[in-house]
Amino acid sequence: MMNAFDNALIKAGIAQCNLFIVSSIIPPKCKERRWKRLEVGTLTPAILAKAVGGPGETIGAGLAWAWEKGGRMGLVAEVYGNYDRKALNTALEARIKEMAEVRKVEIDEIRTRIEVMKVPQGKFGCVLVALVFIL
Repeated sequence: MMNAFDNALIKAGIAQCNLFIVSSIIPPKCKERRWKRLEVGTLTPAILAKAVGGPGETIGAGLAWAWEKGGRMGLVAEVYGNYDRKALNTALEARIKEMAEVRKVEIDEIRTRIEVMKVPQGKFGCVLVALVFIL
């Protein structure tokens, strides 16, 4: 099962990093950018959604993020487990809207990233979605 997680980290391009998990707030002045190669051993803050499953299971993980109107901060919602793509989308939208509501903030466009897999027989699988902060 650990190899499945390591393989997911490799596929995500962050296996060489020292990841540390942060909560679901995007600080002000952060900018979204495409993937960037990070040096081996880089201390890397990240928000992760990870699902691990056994043979025949459908597993899914996803992140939804949105900026507060005015851009003061961003929110990130994680959902993971035995979800298909449609269920993940529904859960992510509900979760990020609830996060905004309890904080009494209005959010702009909701963006998502989702990974889903049906784990092959005789194998373990892992899906991973990461929002990585570059310091």
